[in-house]
Order: sequence, then C-alpha cells, then structure tokens
Amino acid sequence: MIRRSWLFVPGDDAHKLEKLTGSQADVAILDLEDSVAPDNKAKARAICRDYLLAHQGACGPELWVRINPRGAEMVREDLAAVIPAGPSGVVLPKPDSVADVRQIDALVAGLEQDHNLESGAIQLLAIATETALGVANLSGYIDSPDRLWGLTWGAEDLSAELGATSNRTPEGSFSATYQTVRSLCQLAAAAAQLNVIDTVYSDYRDLDGLRQYAASARRDGFSGMMAVHPAQVPVINEAFTPTADEVAFAKQVVDAFERHSGTGVVSIEGRMLDRPHLVQAMRLLETAGETTGATK
Repeated sequence: MIRRSWLFVPGDDAHKLEKLTGSQADVAILDLEDSVAPDNKAKARAICRDYLLAHQGACGPELWVRINPRGAEMVREDLAAVIPAGPSGVVLPKPDSVADVRQIDALVAGLEQDHNLESGAIQLLAIATETALGVANLSGYIDSPDRLWGLTWGAEDLSAELGATSNRTPEGSFSATYQTVRSLCQLAAAAAQLNVIDTVYSDYRDLDGLRQYAASARRDGFSGMMAVHPAQVPVINEAFTPTADEVAFAKQVVDAFERHSGTGVVSIEGRMLDRPHLVQAMRLLETAGETTGATK
C-alpha cells in the first residue's frame, strides 16, 4: 500500500469531504480533533460515520480518522461512532507513550469484534511527539502492538507545551529542538520497524518551499508527508515517487545481487555496493510498486 500524501479534512465539513472523491491524496484523514470546535464534535462524528459508510472501498483516498487524544472524554464516543463504519485506520494524537497506543488498540479490537469486522484490519498511526513526555518515551515504541502501522511527529502542540513563541528560525526552518524531535521520531520508527511520515508544511501557498521540504524528507528516509490543503497533495506525491532513473538503477542493484548470490559486494558502473545498498534498492522498488525477488 502506497501512502505518500496524508490530507487532513475537517470532520464537520461535509462539503470538503465530498470533494475527496476526485482527490489525488493517498490517504484522507477525517479529523475529529483540532479542526473541529468542541460544540461540533458530535456533529463531526455523525458526518464522518456517514461518509465512511458511503465511501469506504470506493475510488479515492484511503479513509482514516484522527480521533481526540486518549484520556479525553470524547475518545470512546469517537471510536464508537467511526469504527463500525470500517475506516482503514485511526490517527492517535498526543500519546504520552506506547501505553496510550495499546489502550486505543484494545478499544479498537473490542469494537472490531462487536461489529464482526476483520480483527486487526484497522491500523493505527501515532503522532508521537506532541507532548514532552511523548518525546521522552519514544524508545518504548520498539514494543508496540501489531496494529500500529507507523509514527509521525508534530511541532505545534509541542511548542505550546514548551512555551516557545515559535518552532522555526527567522529563516523559516525548524529550530534545533524540533529538528532533534523529528530525528528522534524517525529513529524510534526505524528501531520498531514502523513506517514514518513527516509532519505538515503549514504554509499551503508556498508550494516551492513545500517541494524543497518534501524532497528533503524523502532523502532523509520518510515515506510520506502530511498535507493541510489539497494543493499540497500533487507536490508531495511527486516528491515521494521514485523517478524512472532511480527505479532503473534499483533494479540493476537487485539483479546484480541475484546474479551473484551469496556475495556481499557487487560492482555497478564503477561503484562498489554492499548489502545496505540492496536494502535501499528493494525499499525503493516497493515504494514504486515494483515487485522483487526475496534476495537473501
């Protein structure tokens, strides 16, 4: 499953949800949290439930739901409303540790059983760095439930908790604290063998800046990126789609190792490549939707 672009859509805005039918986003996140005012939570749940029932499995993006944080009074109501409608996944904001993820996992599992849904089919994505405690506990994700598909990170809630007036430098890049948090999230995901998605680029009008940021995210090893506006989706998809030259070279690498089974090093175009290069090549081909042999 290719999940490059993750587009947030307010869960209480039926008009915006209906526009998803023609969206190029790989994943649409129906949001019950930050984009929905407290008085609109019940309305948003009903709208999201109805939309899921009408559109799940149809052409268009995969449909996920961002619920309210674990511990909030409405989180059980969020899950009770949307899980029976069978979303592809649930985005969990503000976990303080993997223990919070396990609690959501248990609630989802119970609802799957109650509504005769396939066990484990609904996946989880944790926004793992929105609290200082969450950052401190990132290493705990190495022991996470099978339902957890990946991690992503966020800077806005964290900067509020830290009392920062901004999370960016005067030049516009993330300041040192948030660059560190981004790296820690990526390392935690890699250690736990989870996917890792980069955070939003908040200035949706600056597509050139987004293009540069998304290209950097892919170089750094992120597999996709969040979007706050539909205009960002094509830019993100392009940035996280391997080029034809990249695919061709990755195939060369895999073919070379298959021809020289048992060797640890091969030579291609004057370059000596070892097993880590093979792993990178196979991951790139998987991202591109190409199949490879199981090279040992």
